Amino acid sequence: MPRTRSLAWSELKVGIVSVFALAMALLLLFMLTGEGGFFWQKYSLRAVFDDVAGLKPGAPVRLAGVEVGSVTAVEFSGSQVEISMEVANSVQDRITSESVASLGSVSLLGESAVDITASIEGNPVEPSGYVNTGRGSGSLTEMAGEAALGIEEATKLIQDLRAGRGTLGKLFSDDSLYLELNRFVDAAEDVIRSVSEGEGTLGRLTRDPAAGKALEAALQNIEIITTRLKDGEGSFGKLMQDNDFADSLTSTTANLENLIAGMNSGEGTIGKLVTDEELYDRLNSLSGRLDEMLEKLEDGEGTVGQLLHDQQLYENMNVALTELRSLIEDIRKDPKRFLNIRVSLF
Repeated sequence: MPRTRSLAWSELKVGIVSVFALAMALLLLFMLTGEGGFFWQKYSLRAVFDDVAGLKPGAPVRLAGVEVGSVTAVEFSGSQVEISMEVANSVQDRITSESVASLGSVSLLGESAVDITASIEGNPVEPSGYVNTGRGSGSLTEMAGEAALGIEEATKLIQDLRAGRGTLGKLFSDDSLYLELNRFVDAAEDVIRSVSEGEGTLGRLTRDPAAGKALEAALQNIEIITTRLKDGEGSFGKLMQDNDFADSLTSTTANLENLIAGMNSGEGTIGKLVTDEELYDRLNSLSGRLDEMLEKLEDGEGTVGQLLHDQQLYENMNVALTELRSLIEDIRKDPKRFLNIRVSLF
């Protein structure tokens, strides 16, 4: 019996040593390969994505680029995918309601990962709580999506070009547009050649020194004129610089406005002429009578009309006036001859 108890204790010691060694080995394994410490040093988080792009359990979870945990499960939740994560307790205060989880990649050819933005604002996400999701800026997934969209747009552009849509498409497919463009290029070459050879105004300007000097002189004159205007010389210069002249012009404009306003209100003769219908009718009637009188004169009616049209009457009146002038001259020369008065009583 004592020998049997001794053997049992020996075996027990071997078992205890083996269990202790196994525990130490597991502890060393966790310390070397574990992320975020032991299970009691982690807490769980969840996130929902429309597409996880091949994410698998065991994928790393990174906070601001630092690996702080791993993915524990990937499951469907309706039409979306829900992932579960275990993250170190030490970073709980940096994963808040303002943080955003997105899908990233360990490398160009590596496995997928979950990237979470760190934030000290907002409330920390509670254990087993959901982290907001979105598309990470500059992530490989986003770049791949943008590249796919770019390739799709490029494909549509090439298809439009082949179908002859748009200006470039017509240029590739429409021979008439190509010929028009070719003629335009030829015309541009002719213009450039003409300018280079000194033909036309531009050609003379580029080749003829006299034309260049004339243009330079004109520009100098313009500069002198603008300088004088700035200095207040001349009427325009005074208008720009002289306040008294500007005030006088403003006063004149105001007086003109008052005059026009008075005319519109019927003040004065011109105002009555503009606004008084009775005066207008009288002037219109007078104008009508004048027209009628001029028509009668042109038709030779009346003495004045006959005088305008009857040559014989004109000559008779001319002769009578001549004889009357001669008689007046004779009377002036010898008034006694024509003014001889005799008084007789018996």
